[in-house]
Amino acid sequence: MSTVRRTAVALAALSALALTACGPTGDDTAGGTGTPSAGTPSAGTPTAGASPSGSAAPSTSATPTAKPAKSAGSPGSKAPTDPDYDVFPCSTHDVTFTASLAEPTTGSYLLKITNKGTKACRVLGHPVVTFGALDGQATERGTAPGIEDAIRLAPGKSAYAGLMGGAADGTGKTVDSIAMTMNTESDLVQTPLKAPTPGLYVSATKNSVTPWVDNAEDALSL
Repeated sequence: MSTVRRTAVALAALSALALTACGPTGDDTAGGTGTPSAGTPSAGTPTAGASPSGSAAPSTSATPTAKPAKSAGSPGSKAPTDPDYDVFPCSTHDVTFTASLAEPTTGSYLLKITNKGTKACRVLGHPVVTFGALDGQATERGTAPGIEDAIRLAPGKSAYAGLMGGAADGTGKTVDSIAMTMNTESDLVQTPLKAPTPGLYVSATKNSVTPWVDNAEDALSL
């Protein structure tokens, strides 16, 4: 072989060795990552910045909230214990009314009311009495008890008052009927209850009526 040909063969062999030295290793060709460098994070290891927030879940108070107290009018509350809490003043809608002559000389009449309802009511003050077509009303005589001490009129029970027309003194007139309404201490509209009083003389200055009481004797003696 000539010197030139031997030289060419030698150069070709050197080139092949150089290409082999610069090619990828077996691990690189297979797709392996090899050992990661210290500055490159591993694919399976999260970085410090990827860690979840460290805030804790809100705690639950150990002390329960107190339940509000029931109001007096709330459902399930007990009814008032006072048996008279719903006893209202008597009106002419609750009673019947009569007038009986007691003393002709002084024109005294016994007035009587009777509870015709199914519930008790309070008899307050004096009866409000008018005389026939005459103006005005009978003058109140005596002091009536307060509302707390007023008569509690049960169904079927009666109360009494004394009406006096007064002696004939020439100042009055004669009437044949009277009308009565109850004191209710309110603006309740009532229908007057009438009773016959034939020949009743009504003095302009001496007529009077007592408060309601629970017996006829006291009514005529006040």
